[in-house]
Amino acid sequence: ERAVEIQEIIASDIQMVLDECTPYPVDQAQAKKSLDRTLRWAKRAKEAKRDSRFCQFGISQGSMFPSLRIEGIKRLVDIGFDSYAIGGLSVGEPKPAMREITEVCCDHLPREQARYLMGVGTPLDLIESVALGVDMFDCVMPTRNARNGSLFTSQGQVSIKQAKYRLDESSLDPECSCYTCQNFSRSYLRHLFKSGELTALRLFTIHNLTYYLGLMAKIRESIQNDQFDNLLKQMRCIWSSPK
Repeated sequence: ERAVEIQEIIASDIQMVLDECTPYPVDQAQAKKSLDRTLRWAKRAKEAKRDSRFCQFGISQGSMFPSLRIEGIKRLVDIGFDSYAIGGLSVGEPKPAMREITEVCCDHLPREQARYLMGVGTPLDLIESVALGVDMFDCVMPTRNARNGSLFTSQGQVSIKQAKYRLDESSLDPECSCYTCQNFSRSYLRHLFKSGELTALRLFTIHNLTYYLGLMAKIRESIQNDQFDNLLKQMRCIWSSPK
């Protein structure tokens, strides 16, 4: 109830109920116990909501067990939320397991409401999840990777600290229009990073965020133009073997 109250005080447009995210791996009995707790909290959160202007999301849990995911979603829908999130993924499980559970959830979540996949992920994770039916994402990856000198580009991943970029005068990403790519070479960016200059982290963050925003815009455009399958194939080719 306090979590709901705080989100209403700060006028959060998208409000999340309190849930419990299980670790990976976890046995089915523990996952069931955690799911029941999450659903009790979800019901209390729904009852605590006072302001109809804000969108409250119920959160699917149930670890890697399809039967628990389906049960949990049915019970969430019975409570009734404005939209729904898929939680408890990207916690160390193999990618095939993450894809399987994402698909199970999307198959059972209401089609007319937004599906939000929490804490995911890489460029390939994003487009593969869109293909399964996900609408929304959040992830620290663009900014966290930027702080470590790991950059996302149209040609794949670039680890700027590598020696091969020491004399590379090309832009970080020739297809990117961000401030970083338009003004600095790979060699200079590497120099800043290796020298411990905080400017490097800001420039890398600008670029990674620009890349992610551009990717999502490209995905939306491809869906509108009936070119999504082609984009998915291109992304698989680029990101299945990151550079």
